[in-house]
Amino acid sequence: MVHCSRVECDFLTITDYLMDLILLLKAFLLGIVEGATEFLPVSSTGHLIIAGDLLNFNDDRGKVFEIVIQLGAILAVCWEYRTRIAHTLVSMKTEAASQRLAINLLIAFMPAAVLGLTFHHAIKEYLFSPITVAIALIMGGFAILLIEKYAPQPDTFTVDDMDWKHALKVGFAQSLALFPGVSRAGATILGGVMFRLERKTATEFSFFLAIPIMFAATVFDVYKGRDLLHAADFDVFAVGFVVAFFSALVVVRGLLRYVAHHDFRAFAWYRIVFGTLVLAYFW
Repeated sequence: MVHCSRVECDFLTITDYLMDLILLLKAFLLGIVEGATEFLPVSSTGHLIIAGDLLNFNDDRGKVFEIVIQLGAILAVCWEYRTRIAHTLVSMKTEAASQRLAINLLIAFMPAAVLGLTFHHAIKEYLFSPITVAIALIMGGFAILLIEKYAPQPDTFTVDDMDWKHALKVGFAQSLALFPGVSRAGATILGGVMFRLERKTATEFSFFLAIPIMFAATVFDVYKGRDLLHAADFDVFAVGFVVAFFSALVVVRGLLRYVAHHDFRAFAWYRIVFGTLVLAYFW
């Protein structure tokens, strides 16, 4: 048995304490990144890959951590729309609007779910890198500028007015976000705008659609990485989860106010500038 002097033991204790604080700080920062970017058209996955690389928190445990804090972000949407969600579940057997919303979400969910299950391993293996994310950020920025310039006039102004064809088109648009850096929110919102959904309607449907697709992805990824879950990491995961929840709640409320009076060109230029800086840094 090896004994240490009192000074050595105190030093080791302080070192361990500082390491724990640094780890909690990383969890806090990544929670903010997740919550702030999950529902904006800037790619939360891309930002987490880049932030994890910069913070040296991109090992297997870090990847499971990212999955857990995504659940915190999606629960923010559930909380914000808790009344509508509860009403839809309760009245699904009797109200046509609730039935239509549920069917539309199921239809929009299917394309990304099928393609994600089919190509999950290849996507994780070959596309999750800062370089591919940076390229997708830049290309997505230019795509947003083109969509904002040529988008048709809307003809559908509430989520209740959407039909199954709108839902299917948005679902295929969401599939583009399987490529890291594209942005699930950007693909669904801008896709909806291209398919003649009013901007706020496309944004709200994107929020609702995030619930099944992100819950499914979270459960699937947590199950695959269950061996990496340890009780000792609870405090780190809890900090990231809670921070992601509250930062996402702020963004969800702010984005609905923003889209009522602005387009997404500012996000497009952010993507282009940020993607270029990332590309320069990692290349």
